[in-house]
Amino acid sequence: MAQNVLYTNPIDLAKDFAQFWHDNVEHQKVFEGFSENTISNFHLPFGLAPNFVINGKGYAIPMVIEESSVVAACSHAAKFWAERGGFKTSIINTTKVGHVHFLFEGEPHEMEAAFRRMRPALLEAVKDLTANMENRGGGIKDLFLKDKTKDIPNYYQLEGQFDTVDSMGANFINSILEAWSEVLMHSIQEDSSLNESSRDAEVIMSILSNYTPDCRVRAEVSCSVDDLGHFKQGEISPEQFAKRFAYAVAMAECDPYRATTHNKGIMNGIDAVILATGNDFRAVEAGAHAYAARNGQYSSLTHCSVEDGQFRFFIELPLAIGTVGGLTKLHPLAKKSLEILGQPSAEELMQIVATVGLAQNFGAVKALTTSGIQAGHMKMHLTNILNSLKATTQQTEAAVEYFQDKVVSHSAVRAYLLEQGNG
Repeated sequence: MAQNVLYTNPIDLAKDFAQFWHDNVEHQKVFEGFSENTISNFHLPFGLAPNFVINGKGYAIPMVIEESSVVAACSHAAKFWAERGGFKTSIINTTKVGHVHFLFEGEPHEMEAAFRRMRPALLEAVKDLTANMENRGGGIKDLFLKDKTKDIPNYYQLEGQFDTVDSMGANFINSILEAWSEVLMHSIQEDSSLNESSRDAEVIMSILSNYTPDCRVRAEVSCSVDDLGHFKQGEISPEQFAKRFAYAVAMAECDPYRATTHNKGIMNGIDAVILATGNDFRAVEAGAHAYAARNGQYSSLTHCSVEDGQFRFFIELPLAIGTVGGLTKLHPLAKKSLEILGQPSAEELMQIVATVGLAQNFGAVKALTTSGIQAGHMKMHLTNILNSLKATTQQTEAAVEYFQDKVVSHSAVRAYLLEQGNG
């Protein structure tokens, strides 16, 4: 079957993509080292969301995202809450986990007894690996055996729980797990307390988990219902707004279709900060969505209550991120992002990220329950439409003014430009 090849000449390809290389040669070398078969760079907008007050401290938060209205919505929500005491956040826990997945053909009670005998050797074997992390205040928090034989015959796990302080800790955790796998196999094979027929074991893999329900953060806001009058649209009262908002969140709590889009909006904000700070947004996404489904049905990551005249809105989710190691110190813009944030610890960054997710969700649900999502989104998208239609600077300025009080759509913008002689 013939392949559709856009470039038949490698020289043509190199020339075409050369325009996207970084002018700074040293920076370009760093970028090329992040991945393989690099032929260019892919640019995304780097913006700042001002107005955030978190636990009494002000922030302008770096966000890397291409979707229109996200930074604006976050900034608008942050300004509203800054005038009402700001966001309150707390770290619930910082425990990360990893597993040695293995098969053992003996009885469960034999494996349990063998684990008790080998546990000291497992911990002793990784002392050199943990020394530096322990000096920073982290290390191994616990190690235990999990019997998974009801799910898969002969299946067990060694589960390690870790505190990696300000690093995401993937390499640290995986190195320990692989060392444990060797000790595990050797211990089982040499354990004279086991029947010879029970010494047949096999490690399938050793890997950290991106599901970290015990590495969790909470962010919340609250105000009197009367204070929500700032957002009234037309005849809607503060009480009606609060009621609609709470219903919208409750719908996301019970309906997976609504929850998926609801949480996607939350991740618009979260991923943008994760990218800006050089963290792994795929890991954060996977962990957040797994947490949203922890009770057997996919549900909202945010929650709302209206009681005794008080409006309360909060988010709780796992965030396994870091401020040292990986891209955080290699990518020049990730380094700048952390400078802008005041060189936060991993715990402070967790709180910042959760806050942005809550702010973004507040802005989205507010729009959905009042003016509708398209009004603000399409106005932010107007510039993209004008660019795609190759409008001049003068036409763009005129179109922005013209559509101030009109519905924005691709066809409407095109018709406007045709009327202005852009046909």
